[in-house]
Amino acid sequence: MKSFITTIRNIFKIEDLRIRILNTLGFLLIYRLGSHVVLPGIDTNGLAGLINQTTGTNNVLGLLDIFAGGAFSRASIFALGIMPYISASIVVQLLGIAIPYFQRLQKEGESGRKKMNQITRYLTILIALGQAPGYLVNLRNNAPAAMLSITNPEFISPFQFWFTSVFILTAGTIFVMWLGERITEKGIGNGISLIIMIGIIAKLPVAFWDEISSRVGDVQGGAVVLLLEIVALLGVIITVILLVQGTRKIPVQFAKKIVGNKQYGGVRQYIPLKVNAAGVMPIIFAQAIMFIPATIAQFFPGSEALQGVGSTFTNFTSFWYNFVFSLLIVVFTYFYTAISVNPNQMAEDMKRNGGFIPGVKPGRKTSDFIDDVMSKITLPGSLFLALVAILPTLAIIAGVNSNFAHFYGGTSLLILVGVVLDTLQQIESHLLMRHYDGLMKSGRIKGRTAVGAAM
Repeated sequence: MKSFITTIRNIFKIEDLRIRILNTLGFLLIYRLGSHVVLPGIDTNGLAGLINQTTGTNNVLGLLDIFAGGAFSRASIFALGIMPYISASIVVQLLGIAIPYFQRLQKEGESGRKKMNQITRYLTILIALGQAPGYLVNLRNNAPAAMLSITNPEFISPFQFWFTSVFILTAGTIFVMWLGERITEKGIGNGISLIIMIGIIAKLPVAFWDEISSRVGDVQGGAVVLLLEIVALLGVIITVILLVQGTRKIPVQFAKKIVGNKQYGGVRQYIPLKVNAAGVMPIIFAQAIMFIPATIAQFFPGSEALQGVGSTFTNFTSFWYNFVFSLLIVVFTYFYTAISVNPNQMAEDMKRNGGFIPGVKPGRKTSDFIDDVMSKITLPGSLFLALVAILPTLAIIAGVNSNFAHFYGGTSLLILVGVVLDTLQQIESHLLMRHYDGLMKSGRIKGRTAVGAAM
């Protein structure tokens, strides 16, 4: 405990690190304050239908509300949150695989990265302009009493409400994107990931209190059940940390070189291949696909077939939702691992630097060996990732409150664990550069997580 307090004191001794941490906290505070600012023309007393839709049932929109820190159910100016930017980033990454122009930008270094970031920003605006009307349609269908354009058209006309709301929701997304970029530049950690994480954490105390309240009233062992739930949650967190940090080390031997009186190389190093190289991206990809049926169904409220499909794919506890969701996660894990890990490039780099895997010929054989290892570790990693993703459903079936069950796995827990580890690693680096003991002296955190790198 004394060592931990000393480390915290050392953090604030470093001026640059102290300023970065305070900047990060300040930007996150602005985001949280903005998430409570309601859209013009909204009566907060009539939002009960939207709140029930996102927090009272087991649907995908409830998870979206968790990512937005409750801004979705409050009809806030930040209701769309950072999700349009994430969708745009995914699209740009996919274009980098299929379109030669984007492939050239990826190889141009810093200038190419700036161009791709600019394209991502423009695409974010287009996606937000497309999602904003969908959000307003959902608001009209589930909380018509909240829209003054319906209950009090003399106060604001439908055209005024829709035009201003679409503009403000899009501007809110752009502002949140800007906050994330400022955190990355002037703060500590990945800004986009931290914004998502702070939204998730904001919902945790309320969800935990709801679970305590529901268990306290149970005189027949409610406290014991609550204790078991907490122990199970800690076990899941530890398991997710092992999944995020798990690696398969491939030994690499470098040729010995003697220049003058000095010897270079001749040492054995390792290539750490992550068991879950794709990170949280397969779940985000899969959930983006799972959003589509519900989004389409909202625009056709009179179609029984579309409503049936939409209800099936917005119910976390349905068999088909979890089966399709798990299958998509396995597929996207292989897909994203294939585009993020390039065995040919790794083999070429090793050959150029005089490195080789003992017992494996350089070049094509090395590439095939790395690809084979990745295939073997990706299968259990993808299955385990799918299991983590559906753990909230299993928790709900076991009787855990639906709000609290979201933290038993899935995207929420993976993002929390990944972002915390990534942020601690950056703080650790600042401390070690100035010869201070890190936050985790035994078993230092190595490598950035895929969540921080993708957001």
